[in-house]
Amino acid sequence: MKGFFQWFKSSSKMKRWMFLILVGIILACYGLARILVMREISFVDVGQVVAIFVIGFLAIVIGLVFLNKRTLEVLIEASDERMENNKNVNMKSLIFNKTVYDKGPNIVVIGGGTGLNTVLSGLKNYTNNLTAIVTVSDYGEAVTNSRKELQTLPLDDIKDSIISLSSKEGEIDKLFNYEFKEGKLRGLNFSDIYFLAMKGVNGNFEDSIIKSNEVLNMIGKVIPVTLDEMKIVAELANGYIVEEKSRIPEVVADKITKINRITVSPSNCRPAPGVIDAIKQADCIVIGPGSLYTNVIPNLLINGVAKAIKESTAIKVYVCNIMTEPGQTDNYSVSEHINAIIEHCGTGVIDYCIYDTGEIIPEFIKRYNLEGQDLVEQDVDKVKGIKFLQRNLSMIKDDLIRHDPSLVASSIIELICDDLRYQDKQNDPQYLMLSNKLREEKRINKVKKKMAKKERKASKDGKGKHEREFKSKSKFSSKYRDRIVSIREADKKAKVKSEQRAKNKKNKQERAKKSPQEIREEMLKQLEHSKLKDKK
Repeated sequence: MKGFFQWFKSSSKMKRWMFLILVGIILACYGLARILVMREISFVDVGQVVAIFVIGFLAIVIGLVFLNKRTLEVLIEASDERMENNKNVNMKSLIFNKTVYDKGPNIVVIGGGTGLNTVLSGLKNYTNNLTAIVTVSDYGEAVTNSRKELQTLPLDDIKDSIISLSSKEGEIDKLFNYEFKEGKLRGLNFSDIYFLAMKGVNGNFEDSIIKSNEVLNMIGKVIPVTLDEMKIVAELANGYIVEEKSRIPEVVADKITKINRITVSPSNCRPAPGVIDAIKQADCIVIGPGSLYTNVIPNLLINGVAKAIKESTAIKVYVCNIMTEPGQTDNYSVSEHINAIIEHCGTGVIDYCIYDTGEIIPEFIKRYNLEGQDLVEQDVDKVKGIKFLQRNLSMIKDDLIRHDPSLVASSIIELICDDLRYQDKQNDPQYLMLSNKLREEKRINKVKKKMAKKERKASKDGKGKHEREFKSKSKFSSKYRDRIVSIREADKKAKVKSEQRAKNKKNKQERAKKSPQEIREEMLKQLEHSKLKDKK
């Protein structure tokens, strides 16, 4: 009985169609009843009866169609893990059934670190045919106690990519990053034990990583760019050589110089099995975002990788960083990021570059400025032969500026849709699935923005005052409202702090003028006053 009443909840969106069917039945019955009871009938009466009957009949048909459609949507929402975060989404068609994701575009993402994982998190909502080619570049770095004990490879980036592609991302994240606190396993990390066990079962690390797809119910697969032991070596502009990845930013900052070139040592590192094939079969190759010199370029320097990308007919997209990185890309612009890749790998590696609009609340940028970081300058006119797409890609997460997974993914999928349209494949199932999904994602994002805006309005003090203040303002004021409010609030806080400091300074000066006897008497008075207060 409890399950039966679930269908009548407001969240199920069933009652509206049931009501429409009921209205249709009433109108159709009323039309028929009028014909039966009439003794005489005129043309006007016939027109009225026919109109009422037709409206009623249409209401029944529309109600039945949408009721059945909504029933199927509810079933899909319940069975497709991807819909867990978007429950009760009014989907346009059954194109979102999870079996359709298998026919999605073949996308290869190359990189490492949080940037790569952001892209993977967004793209897994559009296709199952995802391949993450991840750098393994921590050889020679400080080894954790867990890795030292178990003698495992540096697989942190691979582990993070596996987490990003997992259908139960949050649970796998907790599990893989769990460190045992007691017993013989104390100090060991679960992910290191898992990879070691998988190596024992499958015979090597490569198979253990690839077969994790089935074991962990991953969407897509993760491949290490190489299984050869390698180091990332930086040659600085002043000729200094740094052979430890972790020390590159520190040395660059100390020497007040910049990175001239990055190489991998040894230079003849072989790509891991499956890397070149994945690139050849790709419909779209995504490079970045991420640390330019330690996560992006090193992958492209492995033998045959850059060559395979150049020869591929896939769409090649570079997602540019939003902020510069101290010790790596200080004061870098969009063009300098791209030129660094071209200088290391040659032309033909990038067709499109997606970069952010740079519309971020200034208060957050100020925090980054204190650490030597700034927005990446958007000088796109300085690069020829590459198409640039400016999109709103940024979000604030835990007070940090990050790429928004859904916005990055939708920008990449738009490019794939445009390419399919160019090939006159508008009736292709892949195009229909992607374009429908894009439209729905845009609608959901609009709803989310509206809800977030309402919540912000409700939570702000002096809500009415702010509303009146911005009501008659220009478009600029409405667009940058959050920034203006943020700056004003920061100014208010700064003013209160400065007033407090001035007050404290004044009190100190006054106290310094008084004799010890006067200060003692004043303190005794305050004590007596507080005692009287307590008694009352």
